[in-house]
Parts: sequence; C-alpha cells; structure tokens
Amino acid sequence: MLFLLFQLGKELYALESAQVTEVLPLVGIKQIPQAPPGVAGVFEYRGVPTPAIDLSQLALGRPAETRLSTRLIVVRYPGDNGETHPLGLIAEKATETMRREPADFVESGVNSDGAAYLGPVATDARGLVQWIDVRKLLPESVRDVLFRQPVGH
Repeated sequence: MLFLLFQLGKELYALESAQVTEVLPLVGIKQIPQAPPGVAGVFEYRGVPTPAIDLSQLALGRPAETRLSTRLIVVRYPGDNGETHPLGLIAEKATETMRREPADFVESGVNSDGAAYLGPVATDARGLVQWIDVRKLLPESVRDVLFRQPVGH
C-alpha cells in the first residue's frame, strides 16, 4: 500500500494514498472569521469552494510553516450517506511517499481521545510513522459546519 508522508512538527505521519485526490502547492486560502479551530479557510479547487484544514493547527495548536514543501493535500472526505467531499489538508514537508503493508502498522499503546484520527505506527529508517485516518480527522461539530447542505438544496 502506498502512503503519502508529511510532518507535524518533527514527527512523521502518513496518509493512505487511495484517499488522496491531488497534492497541490499551498495556494491562497480565504480565511473565514470565527471558523472552528483547525479550519484554515476555503480555497478554490476545480471551480468549487473547498474547505481547508491546517493539520499543524489542529494537532499542535500552531499554523503550518509556509515553506516550499508545505502542501495542500486534497482528500476525499467521506460523508454520512456514502458520498465524498473534497477537503484540503495543509501539511508540512508533504513531498515523499512510502510503501508499507497495513500489517506493518501496530497500535502505539497510547490512546488520545482528542485525536481519534491518530492510527497505528510503523517503523521507518527515520523513526516511527503514524497513520492518519482521514475518516476520523474531523469532530462531528466541524463536519457539520463544513459539509452541511444549505436548506432547499
């Protein structure tokens, strides 16, 4: 299985590439006043306003550093009734991939109720890599704000 690697602080994380639609340079993001924590704003993706989550803000409480290697990863975020929504993830150093079997990942032994998206870990030459589960990335309250259908649509 192929994974896209990125960093949160100095730690390595992985997204299953099957969930990734496209990896873009960090484009202009329109900030939305009073958006939930971690929501960076909205960007235009293929002509459609698309929400963006800053993974560093969500996980570490600080915005991602603006570097050439900071990317906007467009993923297919699963909706309630089987449809998917495009969602942008701002991630630092999102420039490498890694091949691993799902069985290579084992439970970390640490359960974080506030970060249900943190999955099992695998060993890499650089240390541990933690699998991020896109389906568990957003709390229900944030999902409702980002993907709520307007009344009458």
